[in-house]
This record gives sequence, structure tokens and C-alpha cells, in this order.
Amino acid sequence: MAKEVKARLRLQIPGGAATPAPPVGAALGQQGINIMEFCKQFNARTADKKGQTVPVLINVYKDKTFDFTVKTPPTSELIKKKINLTTGSSKPNVNKVGRISRKDIQEIAKIKMPDLNAADLEQAEKIIAGSARSMGIEVVE
Repeated sequence: MAKEVKARLRLQIPGGAATPAPPVGAALGQQGINIMEFCKQFNARTADKKGQTVPVLINVYKDKTFDFTVKTPPTSELIKKKINLTTGSSKPNVNKVGRISRKDIQEIAKIKMPDLNAADLEQAEKIIAGSARSMGIEVVE
């Protein structure tokens, strides 16, 4: 018999740097699960992603156990890292803040492919290019 899910949580935590402090402690403490155990497991699984924000989906069960799934970093963060940008444009249709090449978009699409709702790499590239445009970044060939 499958365990009954009590709650599903979505958090964005720096890779390899989960601590019992908020927001991790506050979100998990409400559910009554062992915060330190989560932090140890999360930090071990994301040690290779230090410095990146990592989305995580946590299933909390009625018996106070949990499991979690680590996702790929947000698209906007990957784009900003690729072209050394701190923030996107506040008016993306007017002010362009940078340029990104199709090759860079293809690399990001390969990284994000497991988490995207795309049938193939070409569709994934279109999604990434749209995210870049919405940040005020010009896509060049």
C-alpha cells in the first residue's frame, strides 16, 4: 500500500547550502519532519550545484517521512550565468540588456530538457529563447 501524502512543498534552495534557517526550516517545521535529515540529504545530492539556486519538490507523508526530487536550475538563472548578467530588463520590449547566441540557447536547452514540456530539443530551444526575450536579452544567430 502506498504512503498517504500529507503535503507537497516547492522550495528554491541554494545547491549544497540548505540550512535549518528559514525558508527551509519554516516550511519543513510546519510539517513536523526532521529538518536536519532533509538538509543533510539535500546538501549531499546537490554538492555539485554549489552557487546555483535549485528547485526541489518535497513530498511529506502522514508518518512524517519525506522524499524529494531535485530539478534543474531556473532558466533565467542559467541565461544570466551564461552571459554574465546580474538582472534582466525592467522593460524588456524597450531596453535590451544583453545578447545570447543560438549555440548558448541550445546548451541551456540540453540542461533544462528533463524539466521542460517539450517533445524535442528544437521546441526546448524555442522555450529558452522566449525566456531570454522576456528578460530583455536579444537572441542572435
